[in-house]
Amino acid sequence: MNHSSQRILTTHAGSLPRPDDLIDLNRARQAGEGKDEAGYQRRLSAAVTDVVAQQQAAGIDVPGDGEYGKAMGQRINYGAWWSYSFQRLGGLVLGTEIYKVPPRRSEAGQVVLTSFSDRRDRQLFPAAYGDPHSGVSTVPPGSGGMKLPVCTGPLTYTGHAAIRADIAHFKAALAATGIAEGFMTSIAPGSASRIGNEHYPSEEAFLYACADAMREEYLAILDAGLLLQLDDPSIAENWDMINPAPSPEAYRKFSMVRVEALNHALRGLPQDRIRFHLCWGSWHGPHVTDIPMREIVSVMLAVNCQAYSFEAGNVRHEHEWRVWEDVKLPPGKIIIPGVVSHATNVVEHPELVADRIERFARLVGRERVIAGTDCGVGGRVHPQIGWAKLQTLAQGAALASQRLWK
Repeated sequence: MNHSSQRILTTHAGSLPRPDDLIDLNRARQAGEGKDEAGYQRRLSAAVTDVVAQQQAAGIDVPGDGEYGKAMGQRINYGAWWSYSFQRLGGLVLGTEIYKVPPRRSEAGQVVLTSFSDRRDRQLFPAAYGDPHSGVSTVPPGSGGMKLPVCTGPLTYTGHAAIRADIAHFKAALAATGIAEGFMTSIAPGSASRIGNEHYPSEEAFLYACADAMREEYLAILDAGLLLQLDDPSIAENWDMINPAPSPEAYRKFSMVRVEALNHALRGLPQDRIRFHLCWGSWHGPHVTDIPMREIVSVMLAVNCQAYSFEAGNVRHEHEWRVWEDVKLPPGKIIIPGVVSHATNVVEHPELVADRIERFARLVGRERVIAGTDCGVGGRVHPQIGWAKLQTLAQGAALASQRLWK
């Protein structure tokens, strides 16, 4: 993949704002009302070309397809990066709504994930999470959220037609804009497996089944000449879903099983065309139960890829740039720190963005930093604000480049 050889390059974490008419089409399709598949694909292709051109105009060097093939049926959506996989994996049936799943308790020597409604952050701030006007709640009043599937048979990848369409739309957009390099996201097995399992004999067996199934999507993206980004918030976010909290050592052991499953899926694939995205979840909550980056940076670096995208621009994690004072980035690796955030409507000043970039560049080397976003801005902030954040990202990178290459 390209690196910052002459200036700081820019990219982002994946999700970008969808056009309102595409959201309407997705909503109709999800309700079983969308019958014109050819017409839908034409509109989707045009939307992807538009979003790539918008990224180019904003100053983004390594664009994505905005995750437009991961359907959002409403403007505010925190889960499309994950729920799209429910339609691309065979052996699943829809089960309970996400916030109605019963909690589970961990015990000494046995770390298990609890339910989303039992997250420790939610338990500490129940009034805020329960108030639909707080800006914290992630579901409409009275809703139990999206339905989580349950695996009831052998897990298979059934998304071949969907990923072919995604790739075709994105490659056409890259060709139309003259951009040589772009990335496409795909869910990692650690996050894909956070659903029910009634078929496989163990959690680990289910993880590896997810890895084998999703590998087909990874291969398709790489074979098309695109960069592959693996989305795996679970590596950081699972900490908040273990109740009571385990020791950091127990959590790292629990997480490494997920990294090993991902590396199994990546076996033999070109690391220099793969990047990994880690975050603490994109919802706008307090996040006081986020695990510190220092406790999991070794887990992140164990992923067999070249570049690591992670949150570094929001008020809970910005201070963690200091981790890289003590942690040595392995040879040949690149970091993509978030220097603008999805977690605030305030648009960062270009000077602040430049300061954030320079901190990392001075610690790991300017050629090993690509400027990114904390998480996807699509579905998390207003579209106008999201695009303004990408513009200020590019402006800040230009300022940092002037100083770092002077």
